[in-house]
Amino acid sequence: MRPERLYLSDIVEAAAAIAKFLDGVQEQEFLENDLLRSAALQKLTVIGEAAARLSAEFCEGHPGIPWRDIVGFRNIAIHAYFAVEWPIVWVAATEEAPALGMQVAEILAREFGE
Repeated sequence: MRPERLYLSDIVEAAAAIAKFLDGVQEQEFLENDLLRSAALQKLTVIGEAAARLSAEFCEGHPGIPWRDIVGFRNIAIHAYFAVEWPIVWVAATEEAPALGMQVAEILAREFGE
């Protein structure tokens, strides 16, 4: 099994990639652009997959992060792709992923010295 710090790094890197993909992009452009939607959703699923691999102990030790919701989002994106609501993906990509990336980067710095 990979160390948890690597899953946390995956989350930070995916959040950074989303920010890069959507830099300067407005919501309407996102909603109309299949490439942007697909790229952001793929990185959000990486975040969800990484969160799913973290131990219950680790997640319980960081209750300020909605781990179950993150994993649940990933499950919807993967298993119910045709039911994905793109305005919700926009919010996840532009508001929630950046905040999560910062929270996880702080955990990496504090707990793993990265």
